[in-house]
Amino acid sequence: MLISNQCILYSGGAAGTEQFFGSLAESWGIEEVNYSFDGHQIERSRGVRVLTSEELAGKDVSLSYVSKLLNREYTKAPLFRKVLQSICWQVTSGDQVVVVGAIQDDKTVKGGTGWGAEFAKICNKPLLVFDQPNNTWFTWTEDDWQKVLDPVITARHFTATGTRFLENNGRVAIQDIFARSFTR
Repeated sequence: MLISNQCILYSGGAAGTEQFFGSLAESWGIEEVNYSFDGHQIERSRGVRVLTSEELAGKDVSLSYVSKLLNREYTKAPLFRKVLQSICWQVTSGDQVVVVGAIQDDKTVKGGTGWGAEFAKICNKPLLVFDQPNNTWFTWTEDDWQKVLDPVITARHFTATGTRFLENNGRVAIQDIFARSFTR
């Protein structure tokens, strides 16, 4: 188990999953870094790290590449590009990535959350995804998802992201993984 006050959560502070992870981190005494940028609405005010235009540009991604990788079309709006760039900051900061969302038939995670999961794969980061529709944890191994019973957070510096539409089973899954992973 990890000692909670020696850990750092990297996230984005958005409504839903990130907000819930942040609240739990605070209650466990885990430091929190929430990447944001000018004009970005977030729910967490603790540990906010506002990225400069130069820092965001340093994590620029091709929207056509992301769309092709995730088998869907994304808006070309500047705000969305900044969201993807800030997700890159989150993923590169943590040594393990934990996501709550929905795994689709094409092995990607639904929505914008999917970029966090895909970027974790690209960066070869240990990746856990709680699939809310199936009420099951999965880990990514080489080229497929494998079910995991009772997963734990093993990295002192970890990233958490996920759906804005956090359901009760997702909240329970997050509470349980904290209880299995951390000691005070």
